[in-house]
Formats: sequence, C-alpha cells, structure tokens
Amino acid sequence: MADKVRIWFDAEADFLEVRFSDAAGYEKETQHDAVMERLDAQGRVIGFSVMGVSKFKKDKPLEADLVPA
Repeated sequence: MADKVRIWFDAEADFLEVRFSDAAGYEKETQHDAVMERLDAQGRVIGFSVMGVSKFKKDKPLEADLVPA
C-alpha cells in the first residue's frame, strides 16, 4: 500500500483525482461513465478519477470496479 495518497479536487470542473503512486501511468475507462482508473505499466491500479462529483448523493453512493492489482 502507498505511504501517501494524493487527492485533488477541482470545484470549477467538478473533478476529483486520487493517486496512490507518482509512477507513470495511463487512464482507462471503467464500467461507470464518471470513473476512470489510472494504471501503471504492469496494469496495477495506481489511482482513479471521478467526473461530476457533486451529482453523487450520500444516500446513493458511486460504485465502480477497478482492476485488481
């Protein structure tokens, strides 16, 4: 597990990004339109991003499967 987790939120763009590693990676779509996963060269999840964060409500959580490490 990562020593640090980095989290960015852009209120104007309504965009949240979470990274578990600073390693180089690429974005990949998930089954949820609002979620992208970030993978390293070996295909391990090193982060994710969520678009349209404010539309998700406390009583209806966002769920998305990420590729297992």
